[in-house]
Amino acid sequence: MKNQLTVFTKYILDFMFYGGIIVTICVPALYRLAFPYNEKIEENYVALSIILMICGVFAVLIIHELRKMFRTVINEDCFVMENVDSLKKMGNYSFCIAAVTLARLFCYLNSAVFVIIIVFVIAGLFSKVLAGVFYQAVTYKLENDLTI
Repeated sequence: MKNQLTVFTKYILDFMFYGGIIVTICVPALYRLAFPYNEKIEENYVALSIILMICGVFAVLIIHELRKMFRTVINEDCFVMENVDSLKKMGNYSFCIAAVTLARLFCYLNSAVFVIIIVFVIAGLFSKVLAGVFYQAVTYKLENDLTI
C-alpha cells in the first residue's frame, strides 16, 4: 500500500491543478467580484487581469510538473532525469511569475507584490539547486546500475 500522505498530497495537487485552470480562466470575473470599489484596481483592471492570468498559467504549469514528479514518487522511482527536467522547468516558471509580478508594480503597488516576487525568486533558486542535487543523484544511480 502506498504511503497515505503521498496519495493524499497527489489528490491535493490534482485538485489544485484543475482548480487552478478554472480560477485562471475566471480571473477577470473574480477580480471584479473581489475588488468592486477599489479605484486603482478599476483603472488598471485589464492589465491586472492579464498579469494575474499569466501568473496563473505559470502556477498551473508548476503544479503540472509537481504532478509528474509525484507519479515517480508513487512508482517508487523518483531519481530519474525527468524529475531533473521538471525541477528546472519549475525554477524557470517561478522566475517568470516573479518577472510578471514586477509589472504589477506599475499598475497597483502594495506590500504583497514584493512578498510574491521574493517568494517566487527563492522558489526558483531552490528548484534550480534541487535540480542539481537530483542530477547528481540520478548520475550516481545510473553509475551504480551499470556496475551491478
